[in-house]
Amino acid sequence: MTFGYSGGSDDGEQPPPVLRDVSITVEPGTTVGVVGPTGSGISTLVKLLVRLYDADSGTVSVDGHDVRDLSLEALRRAVGYVSQEPFLFDGTVRENVAYGTFDASDDEIETAVRRAAADEFVRNLPDGYDTEVGERGVRLSGGQRQRIALARVFLKDAPILVLDEATSHVDTETEALIRRSLDDLATDRTTIAIAHRLSTVKDADEILVLDGGRIVERGTHEELLALDDLYANLWRVQAGDIEALPSSFFEEAIARRAAIEDEAGDD
Repeated sequence: MTFGYSGGSDDGEQPPPVLRDVSITVEPGTTVGVVGPTGSGISTLVKLLVRLYDADSGTVSVDGHDVRDLSLEALRRAVGYVSQEPFLFDGTVRENVAYGTFDASDDEIETAVRRAAADEFVRNLPDGYDTEVGERGVRLSGGQRQRIALARVFLKDAPILVLDEATSHVDTETEALIRRSLDDLATDRTTIAIAHRLSTVKDADEILVLDGGRIVERGTHEELLALDDLYANLWRVQAGDIEALPSSFFEEAIARRAAIEDEAGDD
């Protein structure tokens, strides 16, 4: 599929596509990780997967059905989505966890919260599960909001999971607890995990590497390290092995940063 944002320059020229000829097939019950440097098109891909946007060409299909032929309600039921900045509304913790699964019992809600490693902090809130979180969850920390959103996904029990750096705001110990629960949840489900921290997807069945809106590498963690190209260099960066990076990596990183700044200046 190909996708570009509308709205060109003053001379009517349209910006280049953000995603170009991207083809992804995720087999049922498998986990696919998607990684790439800043500006590679990953965030746009997520929006297409959950149909915040529609592709300009090509299709996004779920179980053989074009998502544009599905109602948004049906798509939302099929997909459990956790973003880096999860949406919470002005209501109680209990109401936020149960959003989208309104017939859930208190026991089911509390089980989901425990699986998201959130039960302890929820019970320490002034009114426990009945604590008002405020507009956009303003009374909770970023990590707490993320765990409530994860609990919502555990409760929803959808057949497809889209995780956009779903543990980015939690500490290392809490992340380990959540990842164990997520691994359990992902069993027999189709999972697409967007990651900036490569360690969170190294055990995926397949990892896709985006750069410049295209898939430039695909394979398992070990296969991509053996290629010794972009993924391997990103892994070295996160491992702190800067001295092992080739000069071309820094040159390409500088060029990507300049392109992003140029686009921001044109807005």
